[in-house]
Amino acid sequence: MEQETTNASSYSASNIQVLEGLEAVRKRPAMYIGDISEKGLHHLVYEVVDNSIDESLAGYCTHIEVTINEDNSITVQDNGRGIPVDMHEKEHKSALEVVMTVLHAGGKFDKGSYKVSGGLHGVGVSCVNGLSTRMKSQVFRDGKIYQQEYACGKPLYDVKVVGETDKRGTRQQFWPDASIFTTTVYKYDILANRMRELAYLNAGLTITLMDMRKDVNEAAGFEDIRKDVFHSEGGLKDFVKYIDSSRTHLFNDVIYLNTEKQNIPIEVAIMYNTSYSENIHSYVNNINTIEGGTHLTGFRAALTRVLKKYAEDTKVLEKLEKQKIEISGEDFREGLTAVISVKVAEPQFEGQTKTKLGNNEVAGAVNQAVGEALANYLEEHPKEAKMIVDKVVLAATARIAARKARESVQRKNPMTGGGLPGKLADCSDKDAANCEMFIVEGDSAGGSAKQGRDRHFQAILPIRGKIFNVERVMWHKAFEHEEVNNIIQALGVRFGLNEADSKEANYDKLRYYKTIIMTDADVDGSHIDTLLMTLFFRYMPQLIKDGRLYIATPPLYLCTKGKIKEYCYTEEDRLRFINKYGDGTEGSVHTQRYKGLGEMNPEQLWETTMNPETRLLKQVTIEDASEADYTFSMLMGDDVGPRRDFIERNATYANIDA
Repeated sequence: MEQETTNASSYSASNIQVLEGLEAVRKRPAMYIGDISEKGLHHLVYEVVDNSIDESLAGYCTHIEVTINEDNSITVQDNGRGIPVDMHEKEHKSALEVVMTVLHAGGKFDKGSYKVSGGLHGVGVSCVNGLSTRMKSQVFRDGKIYQQEYACGKPLYDVKVVGETDKRGTRQQFWPDASIFTTTVYKYDILANRMRELAYLNAGLTITLMDMRKDVNEAAGFEDIRKDVFHSEGGLKDFVKYIDSSRTHLFNDVIYLNTEKQNIPIEVAIMYNTSYSENIHSYVNNINTIEGGTHLTGFRAALTRVLKKYAEDTKVLEKLEKQKIEISGEDFREGLTAVISVKVAEPQFEGQTKTKLGNNEVAGAVNQAVGEALANYLEEHPKEAKMIVDKVVLAATARIAARKARESVQRKNPMTGGGLPGKLADCSDKDAANCEMFIVEGDSAGGSAKQGRDRHFQAILPIRGKIFNVERVMWHKAFEHEEVNNIIQALGVRFGLNEADSKEANYDKLRYYKTIIMTDADVDGSHIDTLLMTLFFRYMPQLIKDGRLYIATPPLYLCTKGKIKEYCYTEEDRLRFINKYGDGTEGSVHTQRYKGLGEMNPEQLWETTMNPETRLLKQVTIEDASEADYTFSMLMGDDVGPRRDFIERNATYANIDA
């Protein structure tokens, strides 16, 4: 596939287009990178890597190396063409300096240099420079090593030659500004997930990730240096197999296409499994479009159209017609895992997080490409085709059963108390924006929570023991479980409204702004946390995406020395108290270990876990949808092997308190 125009190979200063200055970045960083917390910190790495990915898309880069250095700086090096260093005609300075110091200056804004480019915010490496106390750029080009260094985005000297080389490429090292970011400590796993994803999305590209921080690595149970090499020759075929590796496949084939329609490169990989959920992950120019968009619309339309025609032609639907069951688009997607990747020259992003593709022309292109490829596959693989449509029939039958099960769940009037679960202690405020609901394990803990809460805005829903593992049951079975019913009723969430009869949840009647899971700080409590998070991830994912699901963090200990009392939430907190107020020995302070929520009286529970002024809540987030999908299916699915491997890898540094 041709991905650059004829003059692209002469990548030079003339290809660098300048749009605006860098002054505003340090004043309003969140406008440019999303936020200044952990997410924004890691986004700096992605911006630099995106430049290297653009070189790969253009056909000039095969290897990217990302290193977390001992001082927590980041180095990104590639073997692309190297940023141009010749004089920029308009700016009268080296093109390298322009790229590094002017916002939106770069080859990706010049159609003659790159046909497509990645990066959600697309602010370029200059933004990283502006948000770093120090940055060092080296370019290996034309037999020479060119270098320039910067402080808070300002060059310390002109671009100069510092040596000779037979290599080509660009090397960037930066030190994030601690006065801007709330944290400057990088997390290896967050970077690894993104690098793995990029390797799958760019077949043949090798990305090496290294962590040189010995203390961090040893604390996590690894060797002095942690290293992963991400490479995939199969691209999306390998990606969909990875996501689906913990599920039982309907058949082992990957339905795959890699083509171009209407000048839009389209790559799609599809697998069917025996689960009951639909998992589609879509990308535009390597950006995860978590809100979907026109490419997803085109994919779904093609899938439904082609499978429905095949089912009709083979008389499979006659059984449903006799039962007066009408097939739905969702029936064709039950048990489906798919990855869609398109390359769009000028993507238009919409939606709350600007991760929804809006280009109308993409829907038709994807619809046509997927329709042709899927029709050919079904024609050539009748055995696998029959397995798919048989599963569709089962899904449609289960959907009708689920509708009947839901009828007993849906509340007649969610705001007046009719149909609410009996154990729910509701709050008096009827404005959902002010309210929160605690899901509490056990009646005794529920009793303490009911007494300790602020009745004005806090509701309490006790649940008995462990709910269904919804990863392993058909969705209508989940609705038959009393505790699942109680949660859905209490929240006021509705499923399958009107004629759509959809698995999608409707959040218009959601009764609480925050849903807080509050369980004991032990193994059983953690298991209940995971079961509940699985329920929300599979059936109410929007709650997580909107940042409205939380885990309460009750203290593990109450430590006392004379009149000094302190709640300790970790073992490290307890040891710190002993060393600060005692003599460093266990007997020098009094320690009360809380085995469960029920051991705390209402006042203590309020003070430590429920009071908004003093409590510690962990927000449940999805940074990487495909990785979250894989993790939930691995931890909660039927296949024991991957789960055993995960436990063996993590047991050495897990906080286990049985």
